[in-house]
Amino acid sequence: MPRRSSPRHDNLRRTLAQDAARFMAEHGIQDYLTAKRKAAARYGNVEAATLPSNSEIEAALGEYQRLFGATAHDEQLNRQRGSALQAMQQLSLFQPRLVGAVLSGTATPHTDIQIHVFADSPESVSMTLIDRGIEYEVTERRHRFGNDPSRAHPGVRFALGRQFIDVTVFPLDGIRQSPASPVDGRPMRRADISALQTLLAD
Repeated sequence: MPRRSSPRHDNLRRTLAQDAARFMAEHGIQDYLTAKRKAAARYGNVEAATLPSNSEIEAALGEYQRLFGATAHDEQLNRQRGSALQAMQQLSLFQPRLVGAVLSGTATPHTDIQIHVFADSPESVSMTLIDRGIEYEVTERRHRFGNDPSRAHPGVRFALGRQFIDVTVFPLDGIRQSPASPVDGRPMRRADISALQTLLAD
């Protein structure tokens, strides 16, 4: 029979989620695990079962953004989505899809814009950036599909103004299935250029 959590346990878990969210919002931490560990370090020896889930931290982050500077957050989010649209238009040959916190609405000023593209080879994406005079660095991101182990996917990272764009390159048939979200493990939500334009108009 599973052990019931105590009010003290629940309160600590909620506090850890709020602290982790604050670290992400104020200190530029983009990784949930890092924010979680930083929050837990303030309370000494915290049991693993007490640590909040990524989805709990995301919910706390959304609450933080609503409580502290909702208008400023909306303006920042619109700027990021505008930059995402520009980047996707530059990469329109590769059926770009916006994913992550900029799409979900919980991005902080430090959040990189995450875009998925689909190509026969990563080199074709690189060549397109070169043709457009965009400097970039080669990256690698790990993603998991369903219950399969995570595997590495090539990518590129570049800047548009002050905003960094993090692009992951999937095979052409990768458009059929989204990788698991680091927040809740479900397939990542994706938005194409048309959907993003609608989001900006709304």
